[in-house]
Amino acid sequence: MPSVRSDHSLDPLWGELARIGRLSWRERRLRALGYSRIAGVDEAGRGCFAGPVVAAAVILPFDAPVLGVDDSKKLDPEARERVARWIRATGASIGVGIVGADFIDVENILEASKQAMMDAIAALPERPDAVLVDAVNLPRLTVPVLPLIRGDSLVASIAAASIIAKTTRDALMDELHREYPWYGFSSNRGYGTPDHREAIRRHGPTPIHRLTFRGVVPSRPQALAF
Repeated sequence: MPSVRSDHSLDPLWGELARIGRLSWRERRLRALGYSRIAGVDEAGRGCFAGPVVAAAVILPFDAPVLGVDDSKKLDPEARERVARWIRATGASIGVGIVGADFIDVENILEASKQAMMDAIAALPERPDAVLVDAVNLPRLTVPVLPLIRGDSLVASIAAASIIAKTTRDALMDELHREYPWYGFSSNRGYGTPDHREAIRRHGPTPIHRLTFRGVVPSRPQALAF
């Protein structure tokens, strides 16, 4: 009897499909309940000193799993760009919302993040009938909303939204780097890195800096009481 040789060349693919299946079980459950346009929503740039907060809303197609989709923070820049292209190639519905530093300073970063998310949902080509969002509740929506802590690591559509939001924001920061090259936005992306803090100390904040964030505007020394 001839021996049967096991071919393991497809094992990584099966493993990846199984991982995507685990990320997608909430969407499958909602579809079983009758929902058909399930949007995942996430934002990027919430903790930055400069630049906008960017949110994305993504409705993934039922029958086209996106290999490699994951929390954007777990992917290197090249992988994020590659997966972002794959998300778009599936025909996913995508909306993006961008809220700048002026709104952040007038309101606060939480309200700015919520506004960016609402704008992203409004920008979708089709209206969702359910929304899965990373950590934040969106009470103004009239469709069911499920906030999930660490949703970008747990839900495929939120992970996809995190990738679209991050790659979109990175491209914006590259543009802003050309306008303000001495701040290093192409590398620090607006976060409060030592080189960015030093640039603020030397040159002062720009119109895209968040003036209400500690570390952007030097605090004045308190007057001595006698």
